[in-house]
Amino acid sequence: MIDLTVQVAAPGQHLAEAATIWAEATAARDNDPDPAPLDQALPLIEQVIGSSPRALLVVAVDNGTRVHGFAAIEPSDESTGEFTAHIRYLGVRPSSWGLGVGRLLMRDLPGLLAAAGFTEGELGVYLDNPRAVTLYESFGWLRDGEPAPHPRSGRLEQRYRLEL
Repeated sequence: MIDLTVQVAAPGQHLAEAATIWAEATAARDNDPDPAPLDQALPLIEQVIGSSPRALLVVAVDNGTRVHGFAAIEPSDESTGEFTAHIRYLGVRPSSWGLGVGRLLMRDLPGLLAAAGFTEGELGVYLDNPRAVTLYESFGWLRDGEPAPHPRSGRLEQRYRLEL
């Protein structure tokens, strides 16, 4: 385990690092030797963070300098009275896999989300990613509904929810 702090990033801070981690982590997860370039990965993170003033980028940093993991969070449509935090992207730098970064993020996320006014969290995970499934379930996230094919990849994705 490395000494990390989990915190909400200041507006505009750490977006490129989060996008780079997302590209590297998804490539490593899918055994793809070519991670997406920053100009393709960055718009994904920017879209989530720019979706609402309540959107959050949560980062796990060492000494306030290097980001080892992140979660990009988008609020639900609050006009419905819901205050759900949709975790759209969660990733750990592949060189930090196995060091407890994901566990630290999952441990601290509920408190940060509750402090931001959310009452529940929601995320989706590919069922062929057993490390992530095990991690989420170990922190009390519960399956919500039946798995469904992801609209772009076609891979089976399971929704999870957590009351905060």
